Amino acid sequence: MTDSSTLGIKTVLHPVSDLATAKKVYTALLGVEPQADGPYYVGYEAAGQHIGLVPNGGPQGMTSPLAYWHVPDIEAKLAEVTAAGATVKDPVRDVGGGRLVATVTDPDGNVLGLLQDR
Repeated sequence: MTDSSTLGIKTVLHPVSDLATAKKVYTALLGVEPQADGPYYVGYEAAGQHIGLVPNGGPQGMTSPLAYWHVPDIEAKLAEVTAAGATVKDPVRDVGGGRLVATVTDPDGNVLGLLQDR
């Protein structure tokens, strides 16, 4: 049997309209400098969490923060939540470094992120 449990929410991405200003705010809030700092993404590691800033919602057009549930088997979890009534928004895709992500919507339209590190 595949382990489809979750490892908790460890990644939260925030769409921002002004990356430079947002970076100042989040650096002050988190008390650490970003680990990833580019024009397309700024990422922080703080208190065991990854906090990301995505300019203008990125190519996926995010309009609100998105929490990613870390899972050991993304395909199994995706099958499990869709069988329970969730709808696939963005299918599993590799975003680099062996990281797989997908999003689903719950019956109320809330977007849930799933993330697997290989």
